[in-house]
Amino acid sequence: MGSTIRERLLEVLRPTPEQWADWKWQFRHRITTVAALARVVPLEPETVRRLEAVAVAFPLSITPYYLALVVDGDGQDPILLQSIPDVREAELAEIGADDPLEEAADSPVPGLVHRYPDRALLVVTDICPLLCRHCTRKREWEGGNWIRRPSEIAAAVDYIRATPAIRDVIISGGDPLTLDNGRLGEILAALRSVPHLEIIRFGTRFPVVLPQRIDEEFCRLCDRYGPIWLNTHFNHPNEITPEAERAVRELLRAGVPVNNQTVLLRGINDTVEIQKRLSQALLRIRVRPYYLYHADEVRGTEHLRTPVERGLEIVQGLRGHTSGLGVPTFVIDVPGGGGKIPLQPNYVVSWTDEALVVRNYEGLTFTYRNPAPDGPPPPVAAPPASRLDRRRQRSGTTGTSP
Repeated sequence: MGSTIRERLLEVLRPTPEQWADWKWQFRHRITTVAALARVVPLEPETVRRLEAVAVAFPLSITPYYLALVVDGDGQDPILLQSIPDVREAELAEIGADDPLEEAADSPVPGLVHRYPDRALLVVTDICPLLCRHCTRKREWEGGNWIRRPSEIAAAVDYIRATPAIRDVIISGGDPLTLDNGRLGEILAALRSVPHLEIIRFGTRFPVVLPQRIDEEFCRLCDRYGPIWLNTHFNHPNEITPEAERAVRELLRAGVPVNNQTVLLRGINDTVEIQKRLSQALLRIRVRPYYLYHADEVRGTEHLRTPVERGLEIVQGLRGHTSGLGVPTFVIDVPGGGGKIPLQPNYVVSWTDEALVVRNYEGLTFTYRNPAPDGPPPPVAAPPASRLDRRRQRSGTTGTSP
């Protein structure tokens, strides 16, 4: 195999340029078996056998577009590591849980997770264009491909309508953009019929793994049913391509702000340098680095999880060394349904009622005066000015002899 992965994909799939640019063609031609993967990615026969055994429990799905981003000959390519099975998924499968965040416990009706008071998560499908190896809902892979029935969506909307505290709904999955625009329009219209619902968000990785999906009709839907926000999931600067930049640009033109939620992954993006490059590249295409997630304790993902300290080191390495706009909030989503907890490096050396000693990004320490909790004392009344002083103030003289 002397050609590149992209060249082999084109040779095997034989798309026209129009087909390659068509998201539905890309979706239909996903690589979903190890045998199909081995036709374009050099794999030893023993590796194929072992990965096929892993894929029984943890399947694969990769779009041709995303696989074409792999750098040939790099066994540690960040695209490859995120998307193809790994024997450690099976070897370490006893570590972690299927539903570590206990979403089921916070699900009042099928498909709706209501954990935080003012927002809810609506899971409309378990289908994704790419089965990310670190997926939080990896448990859904064994259940086949499903799309939430209209009656289930209606029940979820009824719950939202009956819960005035909910002002923000995140449409998620799977990946909700696997649904066609007609079905998405129906879901958006149903949600917009709820008077107290202010914001709708999409959680999708399509701008990264299949940016062709961001088409004119989808952007019109977002404009019609706005305000809509979109959270996506770039993990590495190699994913930021001209196609991805175009998708973001079209979303922004439709009035859709785009935030990014990176997952910290061992051997993929767990260095300050890669995260800085990623944040700066995101800002260049006008995507806000929103969260840096510590990878969840999901069964079959332990080989990709880093120590929590690594995330703190990265945030510390970003702060002061790139724009504050490019420093995401590092969070852990705690098991047991406790929700997201932000973590920050400790910049406070000591703290008293009178002052703080703090450390800056260079490691230098400074004393910062701490105002009293009840505010400053009332000013002391000045003694009445003498008639001579008042005359001097009016005349602008100081009374000093020449």
